[in-house]
Amino acid sequence: MHRASPSPFILSPIAQAVSTLVVCAALGMTGAGRAHAQTGAGPQTPLQEATVAPSADIPKLKSSSQLAEEVSSDPQNKGPTFVFGDRISGRPDLETVIDGNAELRRGATAIRADRIEYYQPDDQLKTRGNVRINRAGNRFEGPELEIKLDRFEGFFTTPTYRFLSNGGNGQAQRIDFLDEGHLTAQGASYTTCERNDEASWTPSWVLSARSFEFDLEREVGVANGAVVRFKDVPILGFPRFSFPLSDKRKSGLLPPTIGIGSENGFEYRQPYYFDIAPNRDATFSPTLMTKRGVDLAGEFRYLEPKYKGELHGNFLPGDKLRNRDRWSYGYQHIGTIGSGLSSVGDLGINLNLNRVSDNDYWRDFSAVKGATTDRLLAQDAIFSWNRGFFSSSIRTLKWQTLQDVTSPIVPPYDRLPQFTAGYSRVDAPVAGLGNGFDWSVEGDFTRFSADSRLTNQPNSDRAITRLQLSRPWLLPGGYITPKVQLHATSYKFDSALPNGATTASRVVPTFSLDSGLQFERNASFLGRNFTQTLEPRAFYVRTPYRDQSFLPNYDSASNDFNFATVFTENAFGGSDRISDANLLTLGVTSRLLDPATGAEAVRVGIAQRFRFEDQKVTLPGVLPVTDRISDLLVGASVNWVPQWSFDTTVQYNPKIKQSERASIGVRYNPSNYHVISAAFRRQRNVSEQIDVGWQWPINDLWGDKGKDLGAGQGQGGGRYYAVGRLNYSTLDKKLVDSIIGVEYDGCCWIGRVVLQRSQTGTGNANTRILFQLELVGFSRLGSNPLESLKSNVPRYQYLRENVSTPSRFTTYD
Repeated sequence: MHRASPSPFILSPIAQAVSTLVVCAALGMTGAGRAHAQTGAGPQTPLQEATVAPSADIPKLKSSSQLAEEVSSDPQNKGPTFVFGDRISGRPDLETVIDGNAELRRGATAIRADRIEYYQPDDQLKTRGNVRINRAGNRFEGPELEIKLDRFEGFFTTPTYRFLSNGGNGQAQRIDFLDEGHLTAQGASYTTCERNDEASWTPSWVLSARSFEFDLEREVGVANGAVVRFKDVPILGFPRFSFPLSDKRKSGLLPPTIGIGSENGFEYRQPYYFDIAPNRDATFSPTLMTKRGVDLAGEFRYLEPKYKGELHGNFLPGDKLRNRDRWSYGYQHIGTIGSGLSSVGDLGINLNLNRVSDNDYWRDFSAVKGATTDRLLAQDAIFSWNRGFFSSSIRTLKWQTLQDVTSPIVPPYDRLPQFTAGYSRVDAPVAGLGNGFDWSVEGDFTRFSADSRLTNQPNSDRAITRLQLSRPWLLPGGYITPKVQLHATSYKFDSALPNGATTASRVVPTFSLDSGLQFERNASFLGRNFTQTLEPRAFYVRTPYRDQSFLPNYDSASNDFNFATVFTENAFGGSDRISDANLLTLGVTSRLLDPATGAEAVRVGIAQRFRFEDQKVTLPGVLPVTDRISDLLVGASVNWVPQWSFDTTVQYNPKIKQSERASIGVRYNPSNYHVISAAFRRQRNVSEQIDVGWQWPINDLWGDKGKDLGAGQGQGGGRYYAVGRLNYSTLDKKLVDSIIGVEYDGCCWIGRVVLQRSQTGTGNANTRILFQLELVGFSRLGSNPLESLKSNVPRYQYLRENVSTPSRFTTYD
C-alpha cells in the first residue's frame, strides 16, 4: 500500500466510511486530497457542484460570529467524525486502522496517538503510544486507551489529566470513563499546581486518594481514602469527602476557620453548606470558642427575579464568661410583588429585622462578617404601594438600644406605625399657569413612642402635609428655578407639654430661588488640552419665623455643612424643625475636562452663605446662628493622571482664621495590587485622625516587579504582599483601629497572616490573629481574613478571583 501524506477524512458515521477510507488509502491521495463519506439516497459526482431549484421549504443557514461553546452529547446528534493519519487501512464494516500521527475528532472530542484502531462491530476504539484526549478542554494523556466511542466508555492506563474549569490536574494508575461526563480514577492524585520544566518538580500541595469519582457535568469530585499534603507534610485526612472542580456551589462541608482573639480565645468554626436550589442555599456553622462554649450559627438565603432575602441567627447556650445564654438574629428582605397590571400597581415589601440577647453582645462579638456590630439594632418593616404618579407606604420601626454605662445612648423613637402618601409630577401643566412645572403633595402620619424617662419629652402622634411647586427654566448656558413650599404639621401628645398643651400645630411657607450659569473655554495646562468650565451659582431662600421652641424633637438634627447641604432650604433634617431663613448662598465651581472623553481632571469649588437676619429656630440646647457670614467652604478634587487622586474639603472660619473642619485625602494606585492611600480628618477641639491604608508587593523593594497578569490573578508566584490600614488619633495619641497583614502567593497556594485590633469601647479593644492557607481552586483553611481586608483596606484586591468561566477553546487541540 502506497504511503500517503497526512490526509483528512470526514466520516459520518465511521461504519459507513470504512470502504471509502480503504479506497482512498489505496489510491495514495496527496496531502491536498480529501474523501467524503456521505449518507443519502444516491451518489454524487466528485468535483461537480450540485444545484437545487429554489424552494420556500428549504431552511436558510444563519451565520454566527462564534463557535458553539456547548456541543450536544446526544448519541443521535454526534455530527461528523474526522480522522487524520500517515497511513490508513482497514476492512469494510469490520475495522479501521490509522497508523502514524493518528488523530480522530468528533464534536468537542479530539483523540491523538501513534496508532488508532477502530473495531466497528463492538464500537471499540484502541489507541497506543502517546495517547492524548481533549474533551471540551479537559485533557488526558497516557500510553494506552481503550474506549467505546459512541458511549465514551472505557479505560486509560497510567494517565495524567487536567481539567479546564479550575486547572485541577494529577495522575492515576488507571482512569475508567463511565460516560462523557463521569469517570473514576484509581490510585490518583489531584492538585491545581502547574508543572514546570524541572525534572524534580513536585506540587506544593497535593490531594492523594485511593480513588476519585469525577462528575464533570456537576463539576464535583469525590475522594475516597484521601490525604492532603502541603510541602509533603500531611495536614488533613478524610475517609471520604467531596470538593468542587469549579466555583459552582455544592452541598457539603466547607473548610474550617480557625482564629485566636482576646475576647473568645481559640475559635474553631466548621461550616456545612446546603445547596438547596439554584436560587436558595443555607449554611450551618457551629463554632467552638474556648473561653465561651459552642456557638450555633446558621444562614439561609434566597433570590427571585423580583425579591431576595437573607436570614441568619446565632445561639450560644451557657456563655461561660457571662453565665447566660447568648443569641442574635437578623432578617433582610427586599423586593416587589408586581401585579402585571398598570391599573393595579406594585406592592413592595422591605424588611430589616435585627435583635440580640443583651447589652454586652456588641462588645463581646464585635466582629460579625468583617463589620462592627451596631449598638442600635432596627426592626424595620415597610410595605409600599406605587401606581403611576402616586406612592404610599406603611412602616413599623422599633429600635433595640445596646447601652454602655461609660457611653450611654439616648434611644431613638420607635415609629409604630408610620403612614406616608405622595403624588408628584415632573414637567407637568398647572391650571392657569401653563406647562413645565414640577409639583408634589406629600402626607405623613407617625406615632412616636419611647421611654419618656430617657427622652424627657412626651410621646406623640404627628401628622405632616408638604406641598411643593417649582418651575425650572433650563437654558444652554444656565438655569433658574423658583420654588415654593408649604409645611403644615400637627401634634397630639400623650402627656401635657410644659405650657400645659396636649396638642400643637405649625404652618411654615418657604420660597427659594436657585440659579446658575455655565461658561466654557479651551485651555491648556502643563502641555495638556482641556475644556475649562466656570459655573457660578446663587441660591436664595426665605422662610419666615415660626416659634417652635415649645415643640418636642422626634427626628430633626442639624444638617452637616458641606457642598451637598449648603444649597438646601432647611438647615435641619427631619420634620420637627423648619428653620427660619433669609439668606443667600453663593458658590462657584471650575472644572478641567478632557475634550475627547469628558473625564474630569480637576474640580475646584467654593461656597459661602450670607445671612440677612439672625436665625431664631434652633434645636433644644443649641444656640442660634447670628453670624452674617458663614464659614467658607472650599473643596478640590484632582485626578490629573489615573494613578494619582487627591481630594480635600475645608471649612474655614474667617473670624478666628482657623479651619473648623478639614479633610484631606490622597491615593496612589499605579497598577493592580499597588495602592497606598492616606487621609487626615480634623474637627477643631473634637478629633484629629490620620488614616493610612495600603496593599503593595514587598518584592518591589528589591527590584522584583512581578508580572501584570490582570486583576484577580496576582502578579506571579513567589511574591509577598503587605496589606493593612491604620487609624491613629493625634489628640489621644493612640491607634483607634488597625489591621496589618502579609500575603504570600505561591502560585497554587496563598498564605495570609493578619493582626486586627478593633475598638469596642472607651477603654476596651478586641485583638484577633487571623491566618489562612488557601489551596487555590480547592479550599481555604484557617481563619477568614479576606472579609476584614476587603471591608477595611481601600481598593484591596483578591490575589485569586474567578473573573469568567474558561472557554473550551482555551486548551483547544
